Amino acid sequence: MNEDRHTCPGCGRDDLVQAVPAVYLAGRNAVTSRERDADGDLRTVTRTSTTALADALAPVPPKPSRGLAGLGLLAGLLGLGAFLGRKLAGTAEEAGFPDGGYVGAPDDLAQDTGPDLAFLGWTAALALAVVVLVVVLLLYRGAVHARRTAGRHQAEELWSQGWYCHRCGTVHFLDVPGEDRAPLTLQRFRERVWERGGYGALAARHPVSGR
Repeated sequence: MNEDRHTCPGCGRDDLVQAVPAVYLAGRNAVTSRERDADGDLRTVTRTSTTALADALAPVPPKPSRGLAGLGLLAGLLGLGAFLGRKLAGTAEEAGFPDGGYVGAPDDLAQDTGPDLAFLGWTAALALAVVVLVVVLLLYRGAVHARRTAGRHQAEELWSQGWYCHRCGTVHFLDVPGEDRAPLTLQRFRERVWERGGYGALAARHPVSGR
């Protein structure tokens, strides 16, 4: 293969030209750490760390944020706590006397049935509704993302033929029908690739950071 084919059309050099997929994969690393959970126990957590360059070269838009999942989890814990509190209060009432008193209690104290805990039931019901709503929204957003990126295969076919110059910070194509060898900014490269996949309109909503 002729080495000139890998020469950057911007600077005319080839020492810092690398295939886009290689640059992208090199910028994604699995980071493992030890963290404490809500109970104070240590657990191993693995996350994917992505560099800004790898993010800019992504062949598809990012998946919807999982921030709603945290809200759903919080609502679920709140609902569970309210349900258990109401259940324990009901059990205590059943174990006592119908009038809420005890043997030898004064008449005025015996008729004191304690605070009204009906709000716990409403809290549990409301929290459950929030959880259901969050789950529905997450499923809907996931389905929309999958439908929008249905042409990912076509996008990745073009994306895999790109070459990135670390010196110029640009991308160019080689021997790709319909594409010339002119250097492209990362934003323009994203637009070309995403357009090939049928979701080019999302490139404006997800601009390359700092470019």
